[in-house]
Amino acid sequence: MVKLYTDAATNPHSQQSSAGILLVDNGQQIQLKFPLPDVSDNHQAEFLAALIGLKECRARFGLTKPVFFYSDSQIVIDSLNKNYSKSYPDLCHELCRACDQFNLLVNQWLPEKENQGAHNLALQALK
Repeated sequence: MVKLYTDAATNPHSQQSSAGILLVDNGQQIQLKFPLPDVSDNHQAEFLAALIGLKECRARFGLTKPVFFYSDSQIVIDSLNKNYSKSYPDLCHELCRACDQFNLLVNQWLPEKENQGAHNLALQALK
């Protein structure tokens, strides 16, 4: 089983955003961070962080390994659970399609304080 944690960070002054991805498999961590050019909306950044995380998970572990996906973004998790987002329909559709590719993927919201690994990576990418 792979645990995937994603988070995004947005600096309102510079209007820069970034993504932090933490993959955990058999006690081994893979820490990734990415700038998100031309993204100044944190909700959009959260969707993109999730998409990047799923892409990295697929590239590193394939589609057959069970994945537990964690995010502290309520809008991302709610959109996945409903298969709908009024404000981000295209990103929601793309994210749902990416999730559907895995044989087994379980998503769960978690409080920000429990997502510090991905959060810190996203903050590092802003600097």
